[in-house]
Amino acid sequence: MKCTSCGGENKDSAKACKKCGFDFTAPVAWFPDAKWHLKTLGIIYAAVIVFYYGVSAILSKMPRPYELRHIPIEMTPWLAKGGKVHLPEDQLKAPAREPDDPPAPAAK
Repeated sequence: MKCTSCGGENKDSAKACKKCGFDFTAPVAWFPDAKWHLKTLGIIYAAVIVFYYGVSAILSKMPRPYELRHIPIEMTPWLAKGGKVHLPEDQLKAPAREPDDPPAPAAK
């Protein structure tokens, strides 16, 4: 019989390897089979699905981000009912800066 640890040849009735001393009477290490993999992966997939639907249910009860504040239609003309809103040119410019405002960052 071949030793699984070192590959040395031993008698079939040997209780330990004569080359490395590996104990043949020790219980065999457990190796998962296909049934174990299917069961484990099934549990993982079920947990992920339950988690997804649980989080979706919680988030569906929360207010949407665009309902938390009022966004002026001038900033989002594509959200206007009945089409786009075209503003006069003077309303599209940035407001004048006050003298005590900090300077604007330099463009790179």
